[in-house]
Amino acid sequence: MTKSGTGLIIAVLTSLLISSNAYAASGQEYWPNWRGPDNTGAAKNANPPIKWSETENIKWKVEVPGAGLSTPIVWENKIIFLTAIETDVKSTPAAAPAADTQARGGRGGRGGGMSSSPANEYKFDIVCLDRETGKTIWQKTAIQTLPHEGHQQTGSFASSSAVTDGKRIWAGFGSRGVYCYDMDGNQIWKKDLGKMRMLMGFGEGSSVALAGDAIIVQMDQEDQSVIYALNKESGEILWQKNRDEPTSWATPLVVEVDGKLQVVTSATNFVRCYDVKTGDVIWQCSGQTRNVIPSPVRYLNTVICTSGYSGNKIQAIELGRTGDLSGTDAIKWESSSRTTPYVPSPLLYGERFYVLANNRAILSCYNAKTGKPYYESQAIEGAGGYYASPAGAADRVYLASQNGLTAVIKNSDTYEVLAANKLDDQFDASPAFVDNQIILKGHKYIYCIAEK
Repeated sequence: MTKSGTGLIIAVLTSLLISSNAYAASGQEYWPNWRGPDNTGAAKNANPPIKWSETENIKWKVEVPGAGLSTPIVWENKIIFLTAIETDVKSTPAAAPAADTQARGGRGGRGGGMSSSPANEYKFDIVCLDRETGKTIWQKTAIQTLPHEGHQQTGSFASSSAVTDGKRIWAGFGSRGVYCYDMDGNQIWKKDLGKMRMLMGFGEGSSVALAGDAIIVQMDQEDQSVIYALNKESGEILWQKNRDEPTSWATPLVVEVDGKLQVVTSATNFVRCYDVKTGDVIWQCSGQTRNVIPSPVRYLNTVICTSGYSGNKIQAIELGRTGDLSGTDAIKWESSSRTTPYVPSPLLYGERFYVLANNRAILSCYNAKTGKPYYESQAIEGAGGYYASPAGAADRVYLASQNGLTAVIKNSDTYEVLAANKLDDQFDASPAFVDNQIILKGHKYIYCIAEK
């Protein structure tokens, strides 16, 4: 063989190795953030069970320390989630954040809190379990402090999820700060971004997002709302932008458009798209309702946003535009049908777009390209209410409800139930899929579900 031929083979093999490593590093085979590898709620490569019970297809089941609605993330053999653990330490509450009525356009006042501020301090912990056994690999307290506000009675002080790239873990505890750990549980940095004052004392819940070299933190509240980009290695603030928004809970969506990273935020006044490098607003679009909680998803060249409190709205907005897109042809389709979610985020599975109506056991499925309904307002028999978001794997949709029932339906144009699985718990965290496993975190236990 000639020298040039040998060089060509080496170059090809090197290229293949780089491609393989790039795929591995992408996390497509894992669940690196709360809505999965593509932020759609669907796993490309997983094949979990269809049926299970407390006595069937349970690989392991362990108690959850503390209380938190945090959806687990998964990387290799590690399952990671956030929790808040009440201690016996009494503490004097710090002064609540003062209402910045001038900055918030006169929107002051505390409102009727859903729960009183606690008297005891909480440990805000990051927990890492072994995926094969459920045993705790490490558990670290990011901070122990007294929360300055309460939360909705069905909520928690740890409702957000972490995000990882397989080398670092980033966790946002809202008013308690943002933290970075390595995969062995060693803290790399922490950043205090101040306290938030949430509408009606409902509590906090937006998760941080990884955008290239930046961690995006959306802090929408009743005082001055802000979005931050932090250096993922150091926690240094790269940029921060004030937002004219009331309280929202949606997690930012990171997208790549024409080779550039952008971040889309969904909120009451506007859906906005920011340049990740500069923080400049690229476009904005009005039309969502109050109290936006569901996170946006991307379908091809559109981003689809939903909300369902004091009204209903789905909007598919074209990426790559600039300026104010409100009422323009950049809105490829929209719907005000009473099928949209309040708390659960949508599931995008191929061309099918699934939403739960409000927080109820009523499912609708739309064509993500056209908005045409495949079916609407289908009751999920036997299910309770929903905070958990629909999730998809192996051409199936999994719907974990608050009464412990997980309905499994076929990913198709018609509603077809494949199984209804009941466990002795309540589920507000969303399912996560890896390999042939479902990681399902309830109020009392976390389950690893796999065929035996």
